[in-house]
Amino acid sequence: MNAYLGRAAVAVAVSVATVSLAACGGADEGDGRPAGGSIKGDAIKVGLLLPEDETARYEKFDKPLIEKEVRKFTRGKGEVLYANAKQDQAAQSAQVESMIAKKVNVLIIDPVDSKAIAGAVKKAKDAGIPVVAYDRLAEGPIDAYTSFDNHDIGMLQGKALLEALGDKAKSGQIVMMNGSVTDPNARQFKESAHSALDGEANVGKEYDTVDWKPEKATANMTAAISALGKGKIVGVYSANDGLAGGIIAALKAAGVSPLPPVTGQDAELAAVQRIVAGEQLMSVYKPYAPEAAAAAELAVTLAEGEKIDGIINQFVDSPTTKRVPSVLVPGIALNKGNIKSTVVQDEVYTVAEICTDRLKAACEESGLK
Repeated sequence: MNAYLGRAAVAVAVSVATVSLAACGGADEGDGRPAGGSIKGDAIKVGLLLPEDETARYEKFDKPLIEKEVRKFTRGKGEVLYANAKQDQAAQSAQVESMIAKKVNVLIIDPVDSKAIAGAVKKAKDAGIPVVAYDRLAEGPIDAYTSFDNHDIGMLQGKALLEALGDKAKSGQIVMMNGSVTDPNARQFKESAHSALDGEANVGKEYDTVDWKPEKATANMTAAISALGKGKIVGVYSANDGLAGGIIAALKAAGVSPLPPVTGQDAELAAVQRIVAGEQLMSVYKPYAPEAAAAAELAVTLAEGEKIDGIINQFVDSPTTKRVPSVLVPGIALNKGNIKSTVVQDEVYTVAEICTDRLKAACEESGLK
């Protein structure tokens, strides 16, 4: 992908103090090899734990990209052991224990529940295994973190909605459909969206969507339409594209026409198609390649017992750990006008994938040929 950022590009315009990170290895008396961390050489085992498979990005982008980058940083000798928790925190904690038993040298964890995973993170650390929090900031003694700039993403969404509403921003009600309360990213999106919207628009109804499930968003939106009246809703803040799909389904079922502007995030194919069709206002394109590359490089470097000073671009505080060395990647507001220069140019989707027969005319109007 053209969006790839290497070691030099990841550490962007930030003056970083030197951080001494000594990876601790626990000796395995059976074979003399460290149970994790402090292993020299490229034949390392990376445990990759992703939280769910309802959001398209994890299986389609994150997993293969991280596998590719681990191979690159280990010259083809590294191995990725993968498990998906399918939104089950207990299952993910058990997966951590399984990875410890398999003697992985480092863990990359995108937590189902950032708070509940802390105990499992400590078990990994006690076993001498460094932990990289991926996409969501896990609590517990993590060694590093990589994600997108979540505050910036919420602002991008809120500002896009206000711009679309224009003079209508205070003439009716907006509905806010936030993500799951167990996801720290959702809290940051919500806070930043409020920073953009508060005082500029009237929030009629607001929901935290259980487990990011689109069907929950449909139910919440149906309730909002009933409470506010379909003629009173001028816009919808949706934290991601999955929720946006559920919201738009509820609006259509209620006979709302024209559809109010609806935001999103993740640049899922269905969302890109809705943007082309004029059903969804925007999404936030998060170039997964640099995030995955940063996670892989952090993981391999920690597993090899080396310092990560030159990789990180800032420090982030979690509720349990201060100044976590981090790499944060900016997102891009995706709309009808820049689909070609973002997700198509970066080879996330082809024009043929986006422009189904139903969308041929709309694609031509958008310059997608």
